[in-house]
Amino acid sequence: MRTRSREPQLLGSEGTLDRMARILAARNIDPTAVAAVVDEPEPFSPLDALLAGVPPRYQAAVADHPQVLAWAREVAQAAVAPSRGARRQVTTGPSLLMAGVVGAGKTHQAYGAVRLLVQSGVGVRWRATTAADLYADLRPRPGVDSERELAAVSRCPLLIIDDLGAAKSSEWVEEVTYRLINRRYNLELPTLITTNLSIRDFRAYLGDRVASRLAQMTTRVEFEPVDRRRFRAAA
Repeated sequence: MRTRSREPQLLGSEGTLDRMARILAARNIDPTAVAAVVDEPEPFSPLDALLAGVPPRYQAAVADHPQVLAWAREVAQAAVAPSRGARRQVTTGPSLLMAGVVGAGKTHQAYGAVRLLVQSGVGVRWRATTAADLYADLRPRPGVDSERELAAVSRCPLLIIDDLGAAKSSEWVEEVTYRLINRRYNLELPTLITTNLSIRDFRAYLGDRVASRLAQMTTRVEFEPVDRRRFRAAA
């Protein structure tokens, strides 16, 4: 039995191109439009990846508070490369508790700090949530493994918890908050926390255990009662 062989056809040969043109025409596709498609994707920078997860309101956030800037520098300096030649990654670091009235700019500073970390060149996997959304995600309910979700949040290299203390207090809230904070304390994972509570009110709201852990793991920053949103509206 003789094996039939053919000469290899180049993709760009005239016959191949003619067949492709006929196929496109049969499907009412303009060949010139196909030719105009760029083969290489647009470059996607680390900052672009960061902005994809930042709420639109905070995509241009800039951290300018001295203690927030100091925190970002310390976290960046603590970043380590997983292997030789690899980019340094945020793995451990200090935590920051920003306290102040509504509108003082705490959330703005938190997102600005994350932007600053990414712009410094270190890799950072992060997650941001409000305390209310966090408790909603962790509350036991049918079909959801809340323990697995708690483990994932606990191990996230960088976590923003916005408005801690805004949700209604309960024994369950106190317990789940302690478990999360204690795990991150033991793993030495950087955590950015904002709250409208004064520092002295934490113990009454979240209990002794949470207040004690936060005192040990965070640098506490009191923000002046200036509502930046009102200032911009007046301007």
